[in-house]
Amino acid sequence: MSFTPQTKIGDVVLGMPEAMRIFERLNLDYCCGGHRTMEEVCSKAGLDTAQVIAELGTLSARPQGASDPGVWAAASLTKLIAHIEAKHHTFTREELHRVAPLMDRVLHVHGDHHPELVEISRLFHTLMADLMPHLEKEEQILFPYIRSLEAGGSQPEACFGGVQGPIGVMQAEHEEAGELLRSLKALTEGYTPPEDACGSFRSLYMGLQALEDDLHLHIYLESHLLFPKATALESSRS
Repeated sequence: MSFTPQTKIGDVVLGMPEAMRIFERLNLDYCCGGHRTMEEVCSKAGLDTAQVIAELGTLSARPQGASDPGVWAAASLTKLIAHIEAKHHTFTREELHRVAPLMDRVLHVHGDHHPELVEISRLFHTLMADLMPHLEKEEQILFPYIRSLEAGGSQPEACFGGVQGPIGVMQAEHEEAGELLRSLKALTEGYTPPEDACGSFRSLYMGLQALEDDLHLHIYLESHLLFPKATALESSRS
């Protein structure tokens, strides 16, 4: 596939999922920033757009997997929501609850020699405190509304004026989560454990990396596929 500086970075991921590996390595925002062009995203990161596009050209296409964005682009909104809840919401909850006590233990044991852990712990617990109610709001308010909207019939009843209201809130919270993840990645030097790290320390950084990787794809599926399609569907019914 060929891309230009004006191609949206989210569309690059949609057409070539393996591009996510390059974007992750270069810290290019394809999840919250999926609506921005390659030129905009690269410029913000201080990278040469032509060089990044050239690197994309070296990738070899692979068969689509069940989790690739392209597979879900043609799915119904109801099926996409079911996938997000079963895969990403479940993983996020389980990993947050696994990492939380590990974070506290590593801070207690290694905090004196690694003072950066104080801020890492604060950022992680802030992320957790933000994400848990975020998932609940999606599952209890936004997602049921979108499913009812897709089911047809009369406009579903809601405590908000339209789907753009809760989507705007979710997008703002996505941005906040993205900022926290960027800070965590910077403080941990890309989740690279120090030389004196014990097994728990290394496991902590692996958990933080896994959370980031999954959240990036999770947010991408919502911001670039689910939310725009739900907005367009509601507009077509009005």
